[in-house]
Amino acid sequence: MEQQIKKENIFKKPWMQSLSAMFVIFGLLAVFLVWQTKKDTVLVENSSLEAPIINLSATTPGILSAIYVKDGDNVLANSEIALVGSQIVYTKTSGIVFNSSQSRGSYFSPGQTVASIVDSQDMKVVGSLDETKGLKDVEKGQRATFTIDAFSGKQFEGVVDEVSPVSDDNSVVFSISDKRPVKKFDIKVKFDVASYPELKSGMSAKITVHTK
Repeated sequence: MEQQIKKENIFKKPWMQSLSAMFVIFGLLAVFLVWQTKKDTVLVENSSLEAPIINLSATTPGILSAIYVKDGDNVLANSEIALVGSQIVYTKTSGIVFNSSQSRGSYFSPGQTVASIVDSQDMKVVGSLDETKGLKDVEKGQRATFTIDAFSGKQFEGVVDEVSPVSDDNSVVFSISDKRPVKKFDIKVKFDVASYPELKSGMSAKITVHTK
C-alpha cells in the first residue's frame, strides 16, 4: 500500500508530468513528420531497372566466319563484333554483350541478329503506377529515390524523366460491371549510371517520387 502511494506521488510531481508531456509532444511530432513526408511522395512499387537492347546484324548475307566477343564482354562504341561474309559488324554504342552467336560457319541473312548489346549507359528505373494512386502529382523533373531488392537498405537518387502519356493497356475492355477499370501508366526515372556500377538491367526496384 505504501509503495503504491509512493508511485502515485511520483507521477504527481511536476518534473514527471513535464517529462510525460514531452514524450507525448515528441510522439505527436514524429507522427506528423512521417505523415508530412508521405503526403508529399508517391510510391511506385512495381518497378525494375531497364536498359535498351541493341541487336547487331550485317546488311548483306554471308557466312559467319568470326565472332570477336562473348557474352558478358564490355565493349566500346565502334568495336568489331563479328565477320559475316566480307562485312565486319560494329557496335553502335558501348554496352554489355549478350546473346552472341557462336555458330561459326552458319549462314546469316541481312538483319539476322549476330549479337545483342545492353546499352547500360541509358539504363532507367521503370515503374507502373495506377492512375488513382497519385499519378496527377507526378511530373517530369521531380526528384526521385529508389531502392533495389538486391541491395536492401540502400537508397539511390534519380529524377523523373518521363510520365507516359498513354496507359499500359490501350485495349477496349467490355464488362457487365459498372466499375471502370483502373489504368496504369509508366513512370521512368533516370540516374547517373556511372555512380552506381553495381546496378544491372532487370533488377527489381521501388520508386519514391518526391512531389514537393
